Amino acid sequence: MELLLEPVTLPREHDALRRRVREFLAEEISAGRITPHCDQWLGGWDAEFSRRLGERGWIGMAFPAQYGGSAAGALARFVVTEELLAAGAPVAAHWIADRQSGPGLLRFGTAEQKAAFLPRIARGECFFAVGMSEPDTGSDLASVRSRADRVEGGWRLRGTKVWTSGAHLAHVLIVLARTKSGTEDRHAGLTQFIIELPHPDVHIRPIRLLTGEHHFNEVVLDDVFVPDAMVLGAPGSGWQQVTSELAMERSGPERILSTFPLLAAAVDQLTARTDATRFGAVVARIWALRQMSLAVAGQLESGAAPAVAAATVKDLGTRFETVVIDTVRLLTQLEPDPGSDQEIPRMLAESILHSPGFTLRGGTNEILRGVVARGLGVR
Repeated sequence: MELLLEPVTLPREHDALRRRVREFLAEEISAGRITPHCDQWLGGWDAEFSRRLGERGWIGMAFPAQYGGSAAGALARFVVTEELLAAGAPVAAHWIADRQSGPGLLRFGTAEQKAAFLPRIARGECFFAVGMSEPDTGSDLASVRSRADRVEGGWRLRGTKVWTSGAHLAHVLIVLARTKSGTEDRHAGLTQFIIELPHPDVHIRPIRLLTGEHHFNEVVLDDVFVPDAMVLGAPGSGWQQVTSELAMERSGPERILSTFPLLAAAVDQLTARTDATRFGAVVARIWALRQMSLAVAGQLESGAAPAVAAATVKDLGTRFETVVIDTVRLLTQLEPDPGSDQEIPRMLAESILHSPGFTLRGGTNEILRGVVARGLGVR
């Protein structure tokens, strides 16, 4: 198998969309409603900002109109998310719902599930978290030990999830649990469940960053009853569903642009200096990664589930984000300072302190390389 990423050119009609998003963001920043920061797609939770995006039709852009979306497609969404991330806008509240949970519901959900959640997601009023990773298993998703046992009218869930971003603020949690054991195929017997939050039997505990910030969580499922109507897809099809979801999770511009606001601020400061040309290698690299991410968006637009290509983008993008930190620190000779009123020292501190989480979310680089190796038939 070869890893083929066909080039994608954004339609010219998206240029006007990009301009509208930039104008909106400039107005939001100048009015003081938002302040640019690094790593805002997980760290920047602002429900009101998400609602303002929803009012403009910039959430649920891949959803059909009957479910509150604009049906503009994955490439239009790429344009909008690229501008939001480049500006350091606080998009964490709606991010998971818009990026993967909503499309998952659209593809695998019942008519009732779609009607209940998709319009609210598109309005920026319903936020999701996903319970995948578990303690002591790293990024080996097939080793899920959380169980769901059949009971009258539904299922009882027990287990623990970790690195569950935004669970303490989300309205809905989608959990991957094992519904059948004793099979040699670890990918068999997994099912996804929809749990509305808060729930008395779902206990959410913070996992704090070095800064003390809180977006990761440990989630304990203590005999949680989930009715049959809240099973996502067919029981036992969870692995196929979650791998298609991971293609959306791993390939987007957020895997490249978490530290972009820092890079942009540094370029603005150094443009008049000769050593600014050293940014050329960084800019060339980000452009190549952007083209890769855009190619995956094109495959998603056509209905494909490019898991191997997405894993490649995520691995390379995660490493690039730390290259930005090192390059800016070297060329500006500034020290990180989270309390600084200057952009570069503040953003340096944000980026450095958030960087340990870059490889955790969406799978560690080692796991992703295994996905690529297996996909290419070399492992």
